[in-house]
Amino acid sequence: MFPLLSKPRRSVRGPPQPETRTLDVAGRLMPLTIKQHERATRITLRIEPGGKALKMTVPRGLAAREVNAFLDRHQGWLLTKLAKFSPDTGLRDGGDISLRGVSHRIQHTGSLRGVTEAVVVDGKPILRVSGMPEHLGRRISTFLKKEARADLERLARFHAQSIGATIASISMKDTRSRWGSCSFEGNLSFSWRIVMAPPSVIDYLAAHEVAHLKEMNHGPHFWALCKKLCPHMDESKSWLKRHGSQLHAIDFD
Repeated sequence: MFPLLSKPRRSVRGPPQPETRTLDVAGRLMPLTIKQHERATRITLRIEPGGKALKMTVPRGLAAREVNAFLDRHQGWLLTKLAKFSPDTGLRDGGDISLRGVSHRIQHTGSLRGVTEAVVVDGKPILRVSGMPEHLGRRISTFLKKEARADLERLARFHAQSIGATIASISMKDTRSRWGSCSFEGNLSFSWRIVMAPPSVIDYLAAHEVAHLKEMNHGPHFWALCKKLCPHMDESKSWLKRHGSQLHAIDFD
């Protein structure tokens, strides 16, 4: 008699863990995350908001040599796209920062105390910043957050009133994946970095999230309402698509 043999059990495996590596793009070292996806039929490569990392999605089981060959072929494309993300943020005395779409020259006052304020001197926009030089970026971001809150609270409440909607709360965040959000409870959140964009773009973001108070989707009715609240919606969306990543790229730390 032969002994009873049991069939080997198939091991149940979950999705492969993402691979992380560092990619050298013409001397610029970029963190790269490679994720295998069951439904992916081709390789996709994108630059994360802010231009500080790369994300790659590949079909499950794709050979490493094909991944490497794809990256080699797209070195030129990456170099061109990353060129707009300058490592020089300009956050220094004499540098520049945008406020509501207007470039302001940064002027460190040299005083340890005092407020950060936007002024016009001899017809030129200036951002005066006090405090220790090493705290310059932090002081500028604090100022921008305060200005963003003032603008977005005013605009959001104006748009909400025009459509009879109620806002539960408004908060400022530094999200990289989205510019704003709206919860079912009526809580709105915005990325304070939007205050560096032109006023029309700030208005569009406020209108976009307020429209979600009535239409919690991105269907035709939502876009129609958004357009009604913000007639310049298309131009503002285009501006964000072209320049939004540059606002995320600024490092205030």
